[in-house]
Amino acid sequence: MSSQETRSKSTGDGIEICEVVITGPDAAWLAEFTRALVSDRLAACGQNIAEVRSIYRWQGRIEDSVEARVALHTRRELVPAIVARADRDHPYDVPCVIAVPVIAAAPEYADWVVAQTADA
Repeated sequence: MSSQETRSKSTGDGIEICEVVITGPDAAWLAEFTRALVSDRLAACGQNIAEVRSIYRWQGRIEDSVEARVALHTRRELVPAIVARADRDHPYDVPCVIAVPVIAAAPEYADWVVAQTADA
């Protein structure tokens, strides 16, 4: 693995970044939720998709509905705080909140994500 690949997984300070995907009932609610996370420095940014089609099983039925989706970029260590915020504020009984590791990123972008988010 090259030094750039190593640095992209974690910044020069060894801080790992990740992407947190959250879905919500509509674009307006999810944009406000995203704005609060960025304002509180739990995420550097959120790339919102206003409409996604979700097909899933819920309470024994196959559901087919329109939702909104955001991909948040943050420090891995902040994921528990994001999950706690979703548990507190999300209107769904079981919100989709998943974190995936960033295995490669431009070093400058990874450093920016770290700079824009709070120290744990």
